[in-house]
Amino acid sequence: MRIEFVLKSLKNSLEYTTLIEKKMSKLDKFFSSADTLAKVNLSTEGTSFTIEATIFYPGYSTPLRAEITSPDMRENINQIVPKIERQIEKFRTRQESKKSVSKPTFAIPAMLQEVSEEDIEHVKFGKVVRIKSFEIATESVDDAIAQMELLDHNFYVFVNTVDNKVSVLYKRHDGDYGLITPSY
Repeated sequence: MRIEFVLKSLKNSLEYTTLIEKKMSKLDKFFSSADTLAKVNLSTEGTSFTIEATIFYPGYSTPLRAEITSPDMRENINQIVPKIERQIEKFRTRQESKKSVSKPTFAIPAMLQEVSEEDIEHVKFGKVVRIKSFEIATESVDDAIAQMELLDHNFYVFVNTVDNKVSVLYKRHDGDYGLITPSY
């Protein structure tokens, strides 16, 4: 597995990156391809440390993602690999429970690009500080829910197979889901 690091305001970065490489090597047993890419973002803000890991595996359009924030970066590093392992098991269980043997139809988000300061658009109540772009997949609401849970996001954008419209699935505070569909 190839690991790319993005470091933001972090001291002792060599120590942390070495430790992460050692911990992430435990995941090699799940991935047979050397083309597997793990993008790891390490940042600090005030007294909080954040580690975000996203793994892109060739042939599968489902990236694995985990994020942890706490006052202790070493603890974050110790927790990130087990969190990804749980996602791998969740994904395997879901794939095994499906009757069809077809590959998942989820889209791989394009590699994220940081936006330069001059490209940031300012708005009335804040500013755009990051822009993400991704490929959008056509899938059922159930598949979108599974994908959203697998990515550990609180919303997911997809093309609904029922009406072929772009829809937004989101997690409500009560634990249920909401679906936003446009009328045009």
